[in-house]
Amino acid sequence: MAQTVDGRKKISEKFIYFFGAFGGILFGYDIGVMTGALPFLQHDWNLEGQATTIGWITSGVMFGAIFGGATAGMLSDRLGRRKMILASAVIFVVGSIACSIVPNNGTGWLIAMRIFLGIAVGAASALVPAYMSEMAPARLRGNLSGLNQTMIVSGMLISYIVDYLLKGLPHQYAWRLMLAAAAIPALILFLGVLRLPESPRFLIHHGNVEEARHVLSMIRPVDQVEAEINEITTTASEEAENHRKVSWGTLFSPRYRYLVIAGIGVAAFQQFQGANAIFYYIPLIVEKATGQAAGEALMWPIIQGVILVLGSLLFIAIAEKFNRKTLIMMGGTVMALSFILPAVINMVMPNAHPMMIVVFLSLYVAFYSFTWAPLTWVIVGEIFPLAIRGRASGIASSFNWIGSFLVGLVFPIMTAKMSQELVFFIFGVICVLGVLFVKFMVPETRGHSLEDIE
Repeated sequence: MAQTVDGRKKISEKFIYFFGAFGGILFGYDIGVMTGALPFLQHDWNLEGQATTIGWITSGVMFGAIFGGATAGMLSDRLGRRKMILASAVIFVVGSIACSIVPNNGTGWLIAMRIFLGIAVGAASALVPAYMSEMAPARLRGNLSGLNQTMIVSGMLISYIVDYLLKGLPHQYAWRLMLAAAAIPALILFLGVLRLPESPRFLIHHGNVEEARHVLSMIRPVDQVEAEINEITTTASEEAENHRKVSWGTLFSPRYRYLVIAGIGVAAFQQFQGANAIFYYIPLIVEKATGQAAGEALMWPIIQGVILVLGSLLFIAIAEKFNRKTLIMMGGTVMALSFILPAVINMVMPNAHPMMIVVFLSLYVAFYSFTWAPLTWVIVGEIFPLAIRGRASGIASSFNWIGSFLVGLVFPIMTAKMSQELVFFIFGVICVLGVLFVKFMVPETRGHSLEDIE
């Protein structure tokens, strides 16, 4: 392995991205694993009919993530990105094992452990992309958003496959092993990040320019190090000056209000449109539609996971070929129709095949996967000017997690009170509102500098 001038080993870009990818895979695994574990847990603890309890067990991770992302972001500015990723990996390991060994019928304990695990999920969702972008050369940063989305949905697919492979075990063991298995990628992430250096951007922010120079010499050609040191130093000085001038009230001043509302609105609509209702509950949706036991319907999450991965790869291929608004409005329109049409067809043809709704949901997932799923974060990353970017992005992320939590919580309650077709019709109306919001409230950001947008 090549060395720097001071004898330190250079670190391969592939090594950095591999363990950055593991952060996304770990995040996705914990988001998706309950999809397959829930039917077995429900049977083991006799939770049928307890919609609120099921909602809290499922959405507890998202509730914890609301606080985990914000807290980790602040602490990483003080303690460092690398240390906080390591701490998150430890919480992942402990939380995953704790969820798998809760006492029988200990719903309160399981919900508490899921919230605890959510702190790490929220932290990973904020820290890993930030660390990767700060370590990567500028020429590769533009691809990281699409890459991170691919890794998250790959983690979800892995969780679905693990759930499927373990479904033959007795119910009381199957769900526990599914949840415990998340500790494996968490341990791999910890061991990998242990070998990585701290972000040079963090080091310069804290006045440790010499160590930042050492780190950059480990991951960049020698002739590029000083130029990047100067660039980071200049940017850090500008951000420090902006931070002194900008308050929370600045976000809603006439100059920035339009962009802040646009960014927060897109982040919130991504979740309130109901995607996570499908990801978390597809086996139960199939059970309610067909009468097939949810534990025997675990092939459907795998199908959804494959669609998500393929969609994320399609997005990477076409991201810069179409305007942001064109893609996201087209996706939202098809998503709305995928929710609304089953209800309309069911009214006209009451004896329509019950699997019709699942086919339409698969169409929804396909269009969501290469439009709203990745483009939300592309728009949030591009729409905020430098002066308010940190605070505004944090609020947008919080609204996204709040939406994810509420959808996971209320969906089983809604389906207990009304038909699935009606529930998804409501989500379809929200999709229509999302399209209208993008059309009238969100500026086109593709090909424009931040100064143009501002």
